[in-house]
Amino acid sequence: MAKSLNELAGELKSVIIEQQSDAHNKANLRPERYNNLKLSMDIAKDSTPHVVVTVGMSEAKYNIKMGEKMEGGLGPDDKYVQRWFNNTNTIPALMECWNTIARERGRA
Repeated sequence: MAKSLNELAGELKSVIIEQQSDAHNKANLRPERYNNLKLSMDIAKDSTPHVVVTVGMSEAKYNIKMGEKMEGGLGPDDKYVQRWFNNTNTIPALMECWNTIARERGRA
């Protein structure tokens, strides 16, 4: 069964917190900062398969097929998102979400 954007956001949150807890600055780790992490896709604005990652007031749009940032920025969290894209199942799961949304909107 396909994962929802909400489930994928939970996975990204876990990846970020796990990677930060392994870092040298563990004393500065604030996991609550990621309670509002959100993923979204707006096929009406851009036909390029993308996902928008929002953490607090920061936002970045990533090309799903390429796994590259298109615009915006998350500051130091950008590197964690890039690592998440490198996970085996991340890009296929995001593409499945994109295709589902496109089908629902009649754009597939």
